[in-house]
Amino acid sequence: MGDAMAHATRMSDNDTGLLVIDLQEKLLPLIPDRDRLVRDVVFLLDAASILGMTVVATEQYPKGLGPTVSPLIERLPHRPAKTVFSACATSSVVETLHREARPKVVLCGIEAHVCVLQTALDLLAHDFRVYVAADAVASRYVSDCEIALRRLEREGVILTTVEMCVFEWIAGATHPRFKDISRLVQERMKAISESGS
Repeated sequence: MGDAMAHATRMSDNDTGLLVIDLQEKLLPLIPDRDRLVRDVVFLLDAASILGMTVVATEQYPKGLGPTVSPLIERLPHRPAKTVFSACATSSVVETLHREARPKVVLCGIEAHVCVLQTALDLLAHDFRVYVAADAVASRYVSDCEIALRRLEREGVILTTVEMCVFEWIAGATHPRFKDISRLVQERMKAISESGS
Protein backbone atom coordinates (compact mmCIF):
# COMPACT_ATOMS: atom_id res chain seq x y z
CA MET A 1 0.00 0.00 0.00
CA GLY A 2 2.90 2.33 0.65
CA ASP A 3 1.09 4.65 3.08
CA ALA A 4 2.99 4.88 6.39
CA MET A 5 -0.02 6.63 7.94
CA ALA A 6 -2.49 3.81 7.18
CA HIS A 7 -4.64 2.65 10.09
CA ALA A 8 -3.35 -0.51 11.78
CA THR A 9 -6.49 -2.46 10.86
CA ARG A 10 -6.30 -1.59 7.18
CA MET A 11 -5.52 -4.62 5.03
CA SER A 12 -3.31 -4.83 1.96
CA ASP A 13 -2.49 -7.56 -0.52
CA ASN A 14 0.99 -7.75 1.04
CA ASP A 15 0.04 -8.40 4.66
CA THR A 16 -3.21 -10.36 4.47
CA GLY A 17 -4.00 -14.03 3.97
CA LEU A 18 -7.30 -15.72 3.14
CA LEU A 19 -8.54 -18.80 5.02
CA VAL A 20 -11.38 -20.83 3.48
CA ILE A 21 -13.06 -23.09 6.02
CA ASP A 22 -14.91 -26.35 5.32
CA LEU A 23 -17.12 -25.63 2.29
CA GLN A 24 -17.90 -29.30 1.73
CA GLU A 25 -20.35 -31.40 -0.27
CA LYS A 26 -22.44 -32.89 2.53
CA LEU A 27 -22.66 -29.74 4.65
CA LEU A 28 -23.24 -27.05 2.05
CA PRO A 29 -26.72 -28.30 0.98
CA LEU A 30 -27.93 -27.53 4.52
CA ILE A 31 -26.86 -23.88 4.29
CA PRO A 32 -29.42 -21.21 3.33
CA ASP A 33 -28.51 -19.12 0.27
CA ARG A 34 -25.59 -21.46 -0.46
CA ASP A 35 -25.25 -20.41 -4.11
CA ARG A 36 -24.63 -16.80 -3.09
CA LEU A 37 -22.18 -17.97 -0.43
CA VAL A 38 -20.16 -20.01 -2.94
CA ARG A 39 -20.23 -17.14 -5.46
CA ASP A 40 -18.84 -14.71 -2.88
CA VAL A 41 -16.12 -17.11 -1.72
CA VAL A 42 -15.12 -17.66 -5.37
CA PHE A 43 -14.94 -13.86 -5.73
CA LEU A 44 -12.54 -13.65 -2.78
CA LEU A 45 -10.45 -16.55 -4.08
CA ASP A 46 -10.20 -15.12 -7.57
CA ALA A 47 -9.21 -11.70 -6.24
CA ALA A 48 -6.60 -13.25 -3.94
CA SER A 49 -5.24 -15.26 -6.87
CA ILE A 50 -4.97 -12.17 -9.10
CA LEU A 51 -3.10 -10.39 -6.30
CA GLY A 52 -0.79 -13.32 -5.51
CA MET A 53 -2.00 -13.54 -1.92
CA THR A 54 -1.57 -16.44 0.47
CA VAL A 55 -4.64 -18.70 0.57
CA VAL A 56 -5.16 -21.58 2.99
CA ALA A 57 -8.13 -23.95 3.17
CA THR A 58 -9.37 -26.76 5.39
CA GLU A 59 -11.83 -29.65 5.28
CA GLN A 60 -13.66 -30.95 8.35
CA TYR A 61 -13.65 -34.77 8.46
CA PRO A 62 -13.85 -35.21 4.65
CA LYS A 63 -14.50 -38.95 5.04
CA GLY A 64 -17.91 -38.08 6.47
CA LEU A 65 -18.62 -34.60 5.09
CA GLY A 66 -17.13 -35.09 1.63
CA PRO A 67 -14.63 -32.94 -0.26
CA THR A 68 -14.73 -29.21 -0.90
CA VAL A 69 -17.43 -28.31 -3.41
CA SER A 70 -16.92 -27.32 -7.02
CA PRO A 71 -16.03 -24.64 -8.17
CA LEU A 72 -13.94 -24.08 -5.03
CA ILE A 73 -12.04 -27.36 -5.15
CA GLU A 74 -10.37 -26.39 -8.43
CA ARG A 75 -9.07 -23.22 -6.78
CA LEU A 76 -7.89 -24.96 -3.59
CA PRO A 77 -5.54 -27.82 -4.45
CA HIS A 78 -4.24 -28.20 -0.88
CA ARG A 79 -6.93 -28.68 1.79
CA PRO A 80 -5.63 -30.28 4.98
CA ALA A 81 -8.20 -32.41 6.78
CA LYS A 82 -9.12 -31.85 10.41
CA THR A 83 -11.36 -33.38 13.04
CA VAL A 84 -11.06 -30.53 15.54
CA PHE A 85 -13.33 -27.59 14.72
CA SER A 86 -10.62 -24.91 14.79
CA ALA A 87 -8.47 -24.74 11.66
CA CYS A 88 -5.60 -23.74 13.94
CA ALA A 89 -5.45 -27.34 15.15
CA THR A 90 -4.06 -28.07 11.68
CA SER A 91 -0.48 -26.93 12.21
CA SER A 92 0.10 -26.14 8.53
CA VAL A 93 -2.52 -23.35 8.65
CA VAL A 94 -0.76 -21.24 11.27
CA GLU A 95 2.69 -22.21 9.97
CA THR A 96 1.82 -21.08 6.43
CA LEU A 97 0.45 -17.73 7.60
CA HIS A 98 3.57 -17.12 9.72
CA ARG A 99 5.97 -18.27 6.99
CA GLU A 100 4.29 -16.05 4.39
CA ALA A 101 4.32 -13.06 6.80
CA ARG A 102 0.55 -12.63 6.84
CA PRO A 103 -0.31 -11.02 10.19
CA LYS A 104 -3.86 -10.31 9.00
CA VAL A 105 -6.25 -13.10 8.04
CA VAL A 106 -9.68 -12.97 6.38
CA LEU A 107 -11.94 -15.92 7.17
CA CYS A 108 -14.78 -17.27 5.05
CA GLY A 109 -16.68 -20.55 5.05
CA ILE A 110 -18.93 -22.61 7.27
CA GLU A 111 -20.22 -22.92 9.82
CA ALA A 112 -20.00 -19.45 11.30
CA HIS A 113 -20.89 -20.52 14.84
CA VAL A 114 -18.61 -23.56 14.96
CA CYS A 115 -15.46 -23.84 12.85
CA VAL A 116 -15.27 -20.19 11.77
CA LEU A 117 -15.83 -18.92 15.32
CA GLN A 118 -13.34 -21.28 16.96
CA THR A 119 -10.73 -20.65 14.26
CA ALA A 120 -11.08 -16.88 14.64
CA LEU A 121 -10.69 -17.05 18.42
CA ASP A 122 -7.61 -19.26 18.11
CA LEU A 123 -6.05 -16.97 15.49
CA LEU A 124 -6.54 -14.06 17.90
CA ALA A 125 -4.72 -16.12 20.54
CA HIS A 126 -1.88 -16.56 18.01
CA ASP A 127 -1.68 -12.74 17.71
CA PHE A 128 -3.16 -12.47 14.22
CA ARG A 129 -5.48 -9.60 13.34
CA VAL A 130 -8.62 -11.45 12.29
CA TYR A 131 -11.31 -10.40 9.81
CA VAL A 132 -14.50 -12.27 8.95
CA ALA A 133 -16.20 -11.59 5.63
CA ALA A 134 -19.74 -11.53 6.99
CA ASP A 135 -21.30 -12.16 3.59
CA ALA A 136 -19.02 -15.16 2.99
CA VAL A 137 -19.82 -17.13 6.15
CA ALA A 138 -23.01 -18.97 7.04
CA SER A 139 -24.62 -21.53 9.33
CA ARG A 140 -27.49 -23.97 8.89
CA TYR A 141 -29.61 -21.65 11.03
CA VAL A 142 -29.49 -17.91 10.44
CA SER A 143 -29.73 -17.17 14.18
CA ASP A 144 -26.53 -19.14 14.84
CA CYS A 145 -24.69 -17.09 12.22
CA GLU A 146 -26.03 -13.80 13.57
CA ILE A 147 -25.06 -14.58 17.17
CA ALA A 148 -21.64 -15.87 16.06
CA LEU A 149 -20.90 -12.61 14.24
CA ARG A 150 -21.97 -10.58 17.27
CA ARG A 151 -19.73 -12.64 19.53
CA LEU A 152 -16.79 -12.45 17.13
CA GLU A 153 -17.05 -8.68 16.97
CA ARG A 154 -17.14 -8.47 20.78
CA GLU A 155 -14.01 -10.63 20.95
CA GLY A 156 -12.08 -8.27 18.67
CA VAL A 157 -12.63 -9.77 15.23
CA ILE A 158 -13.19 -7.18 12.49
CA LEU A 159 -16.31 -7.76 10.40
CA THR A 160 -16.07 -6.91 6.72
CA THR A 161 -17.60 -7.89 3.38
CA VAL A 162 -16.09 -9.52 0.33
CA GLU A 163 -16.15 -6.29 -1.66
CA MET A 164 -14.70 -4.27 1.23
CA CYS A 165 -11.86 -6.80 1.42
CA VAL A 166 -11.01 -6.67 -2.25
CA PHE A 167 -11.02 -2.88 -2.52
CA GLU A 168 -8.99 -2.61 0.68
CA TRP A 169 -6.44 -5.10 -0.64
CA ILE A 170 -5.71 -2.92 -3.69
CA ALA A 171 -6.15 0.50 -1.98
CA GLY A 172 -6.84 2.39 -5.20
CA ALA A 173 -6.70 2.73 -8.96
CA THR A 174 -2.90 2.96 -8.96
CA HIS A 175 -2.56 -0.70 -7.98
CA PRO A 176 -1.02 -2.62 -10.92
CA ARG A 177 -3.89 -5.17 -10.88
CA PHE A 178 -6.68 -2.60 -10.51
CA LYS A 179 -8.18 -3.31 -13.95
CA ASP A 180 -8.26 -7.06 -13.29
CA ILE A 181 -9.95 -6.51 -9.94
CA SER A 182 -12.42 -4.04 -11.48
CA ARG A 183 -13.36 -6.65 -14.08
CA LEU A 184 -13.94 -9.20 -11.30
CA VAL A 185 -16.15 -6.73 -9.41
CA GLN A 186 -18.19 -6.07 -12.57
CA GLU A 187 -18.65 -9.82 -13.11
CA ARG A 188 -19.89 -10.21 -9.54
CA MET A 189 -22.30 -7.28 -9.93
CA LYS A 190 -23.70 -8.89 -13.08
CA ALA A 191 -24.11 -12.24 -11.32
CA ILE A 192 -25.92 -10.54 -8.42
CA SER A 193 -28.22 -8.72 -10.83
CA GLU A 194 -29.02 -11.91 -12.73
CA SER A 195 -29.63 -14.01 -9.62
CA GLY A 196 -31.44 -11.35 -7.61
CA SER A 197 -29.22 -11.90 -4.57
